[in-house]
Amino acid sequence: MKYFESLEEIKDIEETVVALGNFDGVHKGHQELIRRAVNSAISANLKSAVFTFSNHPKNVLAKKTVVKNILYWDEKYEILKNLGVDYLVSIPFDEEIQTMEPERFIKELLVKSLRMKEAYCGFNYRFGYKGEGNPEILMKVGMAEGFGIHVLEPYMVLGQVVSSTLIRNYIANGEVDKCLSLMGHYYSIRGKVVVGNRLGRSIGYPTSNIIFDEEMVSPANGVYITYCSYNGIKYPSITNVGTKPTVGNAGRRNVETHIFSFNKDIYGREIKVEFVKKIRDEMKFDDIEALSKQIKMDCLTAATYHGIINRQ
Repeated sequence: MKYFESLEEIKDIEETVVALGNFDGVHKGHQELIRRAVNSAISANLKSAVFTFSNHPKNVLAKKTVVKNILYWDEKYEILKNLGVDYLVSIPFDEEIQTMEPERFIKELLVKSLRMKEAYCGFNYRFGYKGEGNPEILMKVGMAEGFGIHVLEPYMVLGQVVSSTLIRNYIANGEVDKCLSLMGHYYSIRGKVVVGNRLGRSIGYPTSNIIFDEEMVSPANGVYITYCSYNGIKYPSITNVGTKPTVGNAGRRNVETHIFSFNKDIYGREIKVEFVKKIRDEMKFDDIEALSKQIKMDCLTAATYHGIINRQ
């Protein structure tokens, strides 16, 4: 897959079938749209392309982060690559683009720069100045410019329209178990392991702590059954998200993961935590002893789910 970060980089490309959208979550609906564009390109002996923005338009217009990321950029890249996309065009949503009239957006960015012969988009795709562009305008311009338009109906899973907003809401509410059916993979976060308060170690359940990336959507505070990946290996784990109110953490949110049957020193190393299912909400206990008892119960619950024997 060839990657373009600006329109100026696009030179000597072949004619394309373009998938249009933000694709911020690359969920199952996005995947279906892109898969159809790729298959259409193969059938027509054209190249497939994804056209999107490297920053979210809503954040640019609001001049602050109002939409947080579901995926890291490299994860998004790998999903698109594995779908068979030939060209990925991910350019900044800047002042010039946000003030483009819809017809100019189509003719200059899509037809001229991408040599678009067909376009695939969702039923709710919007583009151009104040989001005034829509699939109907694409069809109108397509008839004049000679390119075809395919508009996909809402993609449904378990009776709901799959969307990045729905996924963000599930994560924010702690309903991480619903993400797998919408995304095709577990919701995850990652970061470098930092030194914590070592409470878990003192009671036989050492944890690897990471700090939240503020650009990423974060789950509700609580305890979760998880998987933790380190150095290419996935381990069963349990994760606490929150402020640790019992031990007084001054409101700072972090992620602490106990990895079962794991004794490596990984301070300063990166781990990835995949969220499978929430066990309980965050709680404040009367004392450390009560907290310790609950931690042991939580770990037993997670170990049972993972199908392992907790010998600790």
